[in-house]
Amino acid sequence: MKLDETNNAHATEALSPVKRALLEIRELRARLAEVQVASREPIAILGIGIRTPGGVSSLEEFADLLWSGTDAITKIPADRWNADDWYDPDQQAPGKMYTREGGFLSNVDAFDAAFFGIAPVEAASMDPQQRLVLELAWEALESAGHAPGSLAGSRTGVYLGIANSDYGRALFAHPELIDPYFSQGNAFSVASGRLAYLLGIHGPAVSIDTACSSSLVAVHLACQALRSGECDRALAGGVNLILTPEINVNFSKAGMMARDGRCKTFDAAADGYVRGEGGAMVVLRRLRDAQADGDRILAVIRGSAINQDGRSNGLTAPNGPAQEAVIRAALQAADLRPAQVGYVETHGTGTSLGDPIEVNALGAVLAEGRAATDPVLLGSVKTNIGHLEAAAGIVGLAKAVLTLRRHEIPPHLHFSKPNPFIDWSALPVAVPVQKQAWSSPDGVRRAGVSSFGFSGTNAHVLLEEAPVSAASPGTDCPLHLLVMSANDGRALEALVDLHIARLRRLGPDTALLADYCRTASAGRSHLAHRVSVQASSAAAMAQALSAWRRGEAAEAVVSGVATPRAPRVAF
Repeated sequence: MKLDETNNAHATEALSPVKRALLEIRELRARLAEVQVASREPIAILGIGIRTPGGVSSLEEFADLLWSGTDAITKIPADRWNADDWYDPDQQAPGKMYTREGGFLSNVDAFDAAFFGIAPVEAASMDPQQRLVLELAWEALESAGHAPGSLAGSRTGVYLGIANSDYGRALFAHPELIDPYFSQGNAFSVASGRLAYLLGIHGPAVSIDTACSSSLVAVHLACQALRSGECDRALAGGVNLILTPEINVNFSKAGMMARDGRCKTFDAAADGYVRGEGGAMVVLRRLRDAQADGDRILAVIRGSAINQDGRSNGLTAPNGPAQEAVIRAALQAADLRPAQVGYVETHGTGTSLGDPIEVNALGAVLAEGRAATDPVLLGSVKTNIGHLEAAAGIVGLAKAVLTLRRHEIPPHLHFSKPNPFIDWSALPVAVPVQKQAWSSPDGVRRAGVSSFGFSGTNAHVLLEEAPVSAASPGTDCPLHLLVMSANDGRALEALVDLHIARLRRLGPDTALLADYCRTASAGRSHLAHRVSVQASSAAAMAQALSAWRRGEAAEAVVSGVATPRAPRVAF
């Protein structure tokens, strides 16, 4: 025992029993206060990897889709199934669906197995959802400036929402295709475990299926793990791919699908939802740790909660009081008042039963202490891309992050005649059909995100805009160096194209350019085929790289590109 500790122990023993008891009470109160503070510790969102219908493969492209008011729903692509063969307007027609539309990704059968160190024969038995998890996590980490290759041995956790087993069912129909990799390629547990294996990380790796709330429940559990100290960094999100027609048939029989293939959330014509696919992953850290290390912070999670419907009007029917309760619990966890929440990215599927229950629950909670001139703005990304089911919550969270960063709400689609079962005049809510500037009475914008599963499990997360960070110090360096690398020539060219687009958006601020170059160097894994460019400005870098891509000589660019090969192969 150290000398000062010995002296303190002796001094305590010299006190009377009453004084010792008072001292112990003070210590216990201090420890309790520390626990309470830790339980509400803000969590920073550092990076996001995302794929959605409409060709979205980055947060910037997602913003473009939302703010342009794009409807990304299309006819079911022929590489899934022939929509006309499975279509019948009669809901009762055996083995048929009454919809031809959905929200789909392109090339879901393509995967760069070699990049992830996976043999082609194993990749063929992997559910494409597992492949998507690896891609999204890698992109999220690089977006956060955390090189994936640097995480080996770290206490990084993985929390993944996943619920669709189309690929495994399809393989079961062809027993001759089942090989030694079938089980691990299609198990939900391995979807999160494989990512932990790839990165060599030792935090919890958990796959979660609570139906449509899966990915938002994953975010909630990741935040709890960070606050309790189970991990120091977490990847949280969800994926969903629609590969076979059977679930569409099932949902048509249940009357859950919209006949016109559109989520008409809050509209009088709401008659069900349209299925969508994609996913997203976020990188999370405790806010104090992120700030101490100088991480870029996209937004902050102030609090979250999950609960269960219990017994309601039916197994899959929503429960209004339970939805109210989960929102109140999230507010308590965040230590926020209802009037401090200005926007809610709703579950908002577009059903005649679910929409009124959700809006009434939101109104009942968020009306407290709110001025009549400050309504809660409501939106649903499902009107743009469909309902991504197990991935719906995380994509809604990504949209909420963008609204916080842009101080603006994108347009809500397919809303022309308000649902008559919602008392719009009595509730402090509004639905922007055009993009709308967003201000906050106290100067800090906060958004809620809801996700409810037909399992009965509900989740609500409360976000706050990122704290204002100290301005980056200026730099007198006359030149800045941007380095890029990839596994092969064609992937490197694609990466260069991505940087050209981003550099053109960056503007003339040299401090931003210095940060950009530093992040590209330290925040990405360094691979075999490389190119670098040096210039005094972002515009000059973009110009030099563009010339290099056209095959023109560019003294500012140094490269070593191998013979190009196709990095993604169909499996």
